[in-house]
Amino acid sequence: MTVLVTGISGLLGNNLVFLLLEKGYYVKGVARNISNLPFGAHPRLMLIQSELTADLSAHLKDTDCVMHVAALTQQNILRYDEYHRVNHTATALLAEGAIAAGVPQFIYVSTANTIGYGVQQEDLKLPEDQPMRKPFTHSFYARSKAAAEDYLLQQTQKIKVHIANPTFMIGPYDKKPSSGAIILMGMRRRLLFYPPGGKNFVAVKDVAAGIEKMVHHGENGRRYLLAGNDNLSYRDFFKLLKSYTGQKQRMIAIPSLLLQLAGYVGDLLRFFNVKTSLCTNNMRILRIKNYYNNTTSVRELGLQYRDISHAIPESVTYFKKHFPR
Repeated sequence: MTVLVTGISGLLGNNLVFLLLEKGYYVKGVARNISNLPFGAHPRLMLIQSELTADLSAHLKDTDCVMHVAALTQQNILRYDEYHRVNHTATALLAEGAIAAGVPQFIYVSTANTIGYGVQQEDLKLPEDQPMRKPFTHSFYARSKAAAEDYLLQQTQKIKVHIANPTFMIGPYDKKPSSGAIILMGMRRRLLFYPPGGKNFVAVKDVAAGIEKMVHHGENGRRYLLAGNDNLSYRDFFKLLKSYTGQKQRMIAIPSLLLQLAGYVGDLLRFFNVKTSLCTNNMRILRIKNYYNNTTSVRELGLQYRDISHAIPESVTYFKKHFPR
């Protein structure tokens, strides 16, 4: 099969391309900048340097599946319109191009935060059709991804659509870094301040495997939570990370009130058009436990998840090599 993958320079895109090539796919990889990618020359890999909003119709010909990974994920953007333009409008343009070119299948990588979460173990039987919950209903990023999902799920009569909803991904080849910033934080700080909340952690290689399995086993119009086996508080995550880094470290909980005050400061800065990830809503997200389960993807895709204890050392090894002090 021939697949077109966007966002191949990021954490998930890197790992997905490696997996697809390993499994024998022909890959057309799209990124804004194709220099310094880790793949090397490969006879089944075509690299395409392009903006996401550019016309990709020539590359959509003779393509069996589009895997749309690229997105605007930064948390310091001040206006919803910027997220909407990349995460919704560019997605819609790509889907329209795929439909026009006769591509049979479109896999969209969204986020677990468009699906209602649980906060205790007994809450984790929430199915994928649970509505998004606060505070993510006020997140520009999550709202723009939900808008793209809604658009794509209206196109299922024209093209086969699957939605991948990964939780917080950990693993190698995170060269920006993106989610790996939490690994660097735990690796380098002797005094570590952590928020009171928690989240579901998943190995990025398992997310890549789930996307590949959707090609053959995904149901049209279905959302799949790609969630790991580990729902952890930030405290427990950093304790686990510490066991692999050997970092001598003192961990101190950040009081909720202090996070709330930081959010107010961020709101003020944003009012004066200062880009910052600080805002009241982002601070609320750090104070909640947004936990998920992976029952659907295990049952319907046959996906087997590794514990996050396997992904953490891979990530630590990568960062030690590529991000020395």
